[in-house]
Amino acid sequence: MQLVIGNKAYSTWSLRPWLVLKRCGAAFDEIVVPLNQPDTAARIAEHSPSGLVPALKVDGEVVWDSMAIAVWAAERYPEARLWPTDAHARWLARSAACEMHGGFTALRTVCSTGPQHWMIGPDRATAPVDAGLEKDVRRLVTLWRELRARFGAAGPYLFGEWSVPDAFFTPAACRFRHFQIDLAAHGDADGAAQAYADVLLAQPDFLQWEAEALADAGRA
Repeated sequence: MQLVIGNKAYSTWSLRPWLVLKRCGAAFDEIVVPLNQPDTAARIAEHSPSGLVPALKVDGEVVWDSMAIAVWAAERYPEARLWPTDAHARWLARSAACEMHGGFTALRTVCSTGPQHWMIGPDRATAPVDAGLEKDVRRLVTLWRELRARFGAAGPYLFGEWSVPDAFFTPAACRFRHFQIDLAAHGDADGAAQAYADVLLAQPDFLQWEAEALADAGRA
């Protein structure tokens, strides 16, 4: 099994399925395609029918898209409990993960990651003033606070125990950290959303990803 990913320093889409597969205890090899290079598109096309990363090569097939990989992993590794066991929590967990997967365009655009803005490491930037970004951050703060309040009693993650939404929201936590976005100024009155973001950034698999990214860049 091979997971095709982009640079660990800033490929947010690649991080999500990597975290999911790590949670499953899956044995997989990484194929890292450097992004933003003249041959990037050609190299990705060798592995991914969509021309995008991530892509999972398994059992003679290619599963592309981070959400599709997460769904595949939940089927292949049911013991990993990648979705909450409670039905109502599971419905909302899927809704939250899909909202992150397909939305928050302003956050992705205004606080973009790439060679100039890594999602890992000590470097920091300042987020520009943008109405769309303000709306996206407030929505995330509200979403995180509501789900933690309803379903978070069993642990520090969004639904208590770690689940797919936590993988999908980790890059948002990275953006908040890198661009120094104050969640308290966006409705996080008691710090519950920031506490959740801090948990995501301290999760052991994410710390492994971050350490490997810094080592690859010679910045460890």
